[in-house]
Amino acid sequence: MAGNRPFGDFLRSRRTRLNPDKVSDATRQRRRTPGLKREEVAQRAGISAEWYVKLEQGRAVSPSAETVEALGRALRLDRVELAHLRSLAVSGGRQPFRRENTPDALRRIVASLSEPAYLTGQRFDVLTWNDAAAALFGDFGQLAPEDRNILHWMLTDPAARRVFGKTWAEEARRIVSLFRAAHDLWPGDMAFAALVDRVRASCREFDAWWFEHGVGAPVSGTKHLRHPTLGVVRYEYASFQANDDPALKLALYTRR
Repeated sequence: MAGNRPFGDFLRSRRTRLNPDKVSDATRQRRRTPGLKREEVAQRAGISAEWYVKLEQGRAVSPSAETVEALGRALRLDRVELAHLRSLAVSGGRQPFRRENTPDALRRIVASLSEPAYLTGQRFDVLTWNDAAAALFGDFGQLAPEDRNILHWMLTDPAARRVFGKTWAEEARRIVSLFRAAHDLWPGDMAFAALVDRVRASCREFDAWWFEHGVGAPVSGTKHLRHPTLGVVRYEYASFQANDDPALKLALYTRR
């Protein structure tokens, strides 16, 4: 049975961010390292310290659903973080990643929309887009195939900084957290690792956001984006999964 390094890494990232002064019931002591001790997390989760150490080290062990829930409570995970921990606990055995194909019907639907729209896959590759999206974000068709990716575009393409303006850092950090949630479900996959390496080499901010180990979930909302001809435009946006292939996600923007 293979190990589960992403599961252990995520546990460690959440353990070290907790403030012992707020959550520890024991006598407060000066510590050399941040966060809770492994033994404290194990006690709060109701498991042995030895078992917790094995989990955090990513060894070939399989926690029960009850243990995962107890760890979530012990580490004070929010809803998104707990969902990610659950997914990591059962991930593994995936085939090597392959870029998805876009069904013709979906391609025609995206092309027919008058507002910006594009379709992405599990690695955030941009699979198809319409003319309105090209007008707002730039024509992904002008990029090399390996660069047609939302993470790569957001963090390395000057067009992204132009479109998002003062909100670029906030949005880029959000995209990193969304991608991290997907990346961790493909441990050791060369396609994901290669993309991370390419982004790291081209974006100085990436490492700090990456090692925060933040995980996000898609949400709808409002963005103010700079359109090349219309100026700053307020858009409402949302994303949807395709019924025939949940790996495909449709992003839609509507002017308000």
